[in-house]
Amino acid sequence: MNYTLFVGDLHLSADRPDILSAFHQFLSQDVTQCDALYILGDLFEVWVGDDIAEPFAQELAERLKQFSVHTPIYFIHGNRDFLLGKAYAEHSGMTLLPEVYCLDLYGQPSVLLHGDSLCTLDKAYQRFRRFRNMSWAKFIYNHLPRSKRIAIADKLRSKSKQSNQLKSYSIMDVEPCAVAQLMAQTGAKRMIHGHTHRPDIHPLANNGQRIVVGDWYEQGSVLKVSPEQVSLQSLPFNEADA
Repeated sequence: MNYTLFVGDLHLSADRPDILSAFHQFLSQDVTQCDALYILGDLFEVWVGDDIAEPFAQELAERLKQFSVHTPIYFIHGNRDFLLGKAYAEHSGMTLLPEVYCLDLYGQPSVLLHGDSLCTLDKAYQRFRRFRNMSWAKFIYNHLPRSKRIAIADKLRSKSKQSNQLKSYSIMDVEPCAVAQLMAQTGAKRMIHGHTHRPDIHPLANNGQRIVVGDWYEQGSVLKVSPEQVSLQSLPFNEADA
């Protein structure tokens, strides 16, 4: 039975070897019947540039490359790794996708995205998002010295953490009108995203559905879609490391 896998919000870093180990184990499974793996953003906790990728990220690139020999890997940028570029993607065997990507998933018109663009009630973040997506802003950042880029990334992470502690649940979740608008624009019947760290399958109007993949903070989270069924699966770290 053929199927497609979706993951997101792993937030990989050298500080979390348990998550790295679990994901390496995930990549070593037998997936001869897997049609594709989609990574829906925030694969890394932070990404400061392809040219200064940390050793763990270089090792991961080799693992991803091996996986891509038999199963194509597609990557959509998240809010933490929006600067991941073509060089690292090619090294990893990943194909970069636009931030909103439509596909026919076993006869079901579907739309994939990281999900942060749907959190439209968070006005401050959406302003920052528009700024960070500007080509000139990316160009300037990518040409800064390594130490400066790391300092900026650390400052943004600290500011984001402090800000999120003051935000309400509704502001940090996707906005229903934004979901409905994107579904209408794309003609999709199924939406798959991450970002909110709230894995679930939500029914939508007209027999549609919105599926949220979970984060990998306490256990792995994998969405498996086949022509027959859709299932959100947890991957306990102790089992992954066994």
